[in-house]
Amino acid sequence: MSVEPIRTKRVDQIPVLIFESNDALGARAADDLAEIMAHAIADHGLASIILATGNSQLTFMKALRAKEGIAWDKVVVFHMDEYLGMSDRHPASFRRYLREKLIDIVQPRAFFPIHGEAPDVKAELKRYADLLGQYPADACVLGFGENGHLAFNDPPADFETDEIIHVVTLDERCRMQQVGEGHFATLEDVPKQAVSLTVPALLAAKRVLAVVPEARKAEAVQAALEGPLTPDCPASVVRTRPRVTLYLDPESASLLS
Repeated sequence: MSVEPIRTKRVDQIPVLIFESNDALGARAADDLAEIMAHAIADHGLASIILATGNSQLTFMKALRAKEGIAWDKVVVFHMDEYLGMSDRHPASFRRYLREKLIDIVQPRAFFPIHGEAPDVKAELKRYADLLGQYPADACVLGFGENGHLAFNDPPADFETDEIIHVVTLDERCRMQQVGEGHFATLEDVPKQAVSLTVPALLAAKRVLAVVPEARKAEAVQAALEGPLTPDCPASVVRTRPRVTLYLDPESASLLS
């Protein structure tokens, strides 16, 4: 039986589910993703998912890899961003994170990494966009950055671009978040650019699960749900998309009215 939220609300077009703890949030999001994947496999023989990384996704990742009954041999996995110029041997690589936290454990049919160190960046963007076109996402699991970013689309984000994936320049608050999460020792160590799926590409998935625990995300959650719809808070766009479900814990929901 799935974990039930302790509180629910609706903001514009999206349901907001608030759970008693980060662990409960992660367990429910994993249950919901497993159900989405099962329906996709039953419908067209394969499930395609896009996954976020970062410390806020750890309880979700733990619950997902422990979830029984998922036909991982019929699942392909994408991720949403990688630092420009970074190899997957670097401790902060998002490809490395996903392999260590999920891929090497559950062994899906395929994992399609973004090659941040590709010598021809333009060719790499085309390669990844083509793969997403070949395997349209049944689900995207994303988080909110402390500055409200989605993937690495920092404020002001482009809500209208036709691109699928692009090179972005990271703002200082985004880079400081990476230091705060322990991935880099100093701000100077954090790359200034990254490759990221665009906001429209993330939200094009048939279902979007926004997994946003922790007190440090409370300001972004409040701005996204109770502030204006604006590229200055990229996460605010999720409330306009009926395919999105937002998962919070008491800490990330603490500033909501």
